[in-house]
Amino acid sequence: MATLSIPPVITTPRDDAMHLYKAFKGFGCDKAAVINILSHRDATQRALIQQEYRTMYSEDLNKRLVKELSGKLEKAILLWMYDPAGRDAILARKALSADAVDLRAATEVICSRTPSQIVHFKQLYHSMNGIYLEHDIELHASGDHKKLLLAYVSTMRYEGPEVDRASVDHDAKALYKAGEKKLGTDEKTFIRIFSERSRAHLAAVSSAYHSMYSRKLKKAVKSETSGLFEFALLTILQCAENPAIYFAKELHKAMKGLGTNDTTLIRIIVTRTEIDMQYIKAEYQKKYKKSLNDAVHSETSGDYRTFLLSLLGPGH
Repeated sequence: MATLSIPPVITTPRDDAMHLYKAFKGFGCDKAAVINILSHRDATQRALIQQEYRTMYSEDLNKRLVKELSGKLEKAILLWMYDPAGRDAILARKALSADAVDLRAATEVICSRTPSQIVHFKQLYHSMNGIYLEHDIELHASGDHKKLLLAYVSTMRYEGPEVDRASVDHDAKALYKAGEKKLGTDEKTFIRIFSERSRAHLAAVSSAYHSMYSRKLKKAVKSETSGLFEFALLTILQCAENPAIYFAKELHKAMKGLGTNDTTLIRIIVTRTEIDMQYIKAEYQKKYKKSLNDAVHSETSGDYRTFLLSLLGPGH
């Protein structure tokens, strides 16, 4: 299935602002034009378009988009207008708001991000809301899930590829002792290792665990923990091993069965487009023998479908 028309010849942010203004004028909004411009601009270009639009028309572009669009398309485009860190701050805040707490979404956003991404979006979270991310986690999460999230957002983990073999084996043994070896589970050990170790280290722990005990660490997490605590641990572990597989699975879950979880679909496609979407598409194809583009095409419709497919890019 071919996606949207080819993006126009390279234009300046000023041209884009003018074309958007034109698309809003008159009776009804030219949504195709809005989608075609915005879906093919990166975060820097989108920020410049917003500046130009404000300068030229003394109006906030996002506020205008709210007036012109509605429903799922409005939700997706407004989220896309931010840069990745601003977007994460907005998503986390929304998921941790008293009127619509969605702890699963908050957990995905927090536990799938790198330490430097977390630092950046935590700063924006505070400057946008006048409140610290930790405060909202404290307020809405509970138990071991809360302890893990708080530790995860406040620990600076190493981001490089090197691992220390001895310490990897030590952690694999500690996790076995804390879980499958004993009656009950020592959650503290899981929280400590999962929140303090780098992605490369955790991935190495996972394969060491497998070779030592002929069991997958992921299976151990599933049998030893439950609920949101389990989901957070699995998110951390799977993103340490391969974030693209994690997001391919989450997208598949959002689209399988009756109805589609559009909130998840929008969140993942919009947040990963500028990060690792090509890898996610490849993993999706490999795992489900169907292209992500085809799956999204069959689960969505209208301008909303057009927008998501233009973010995904060509199907092959």
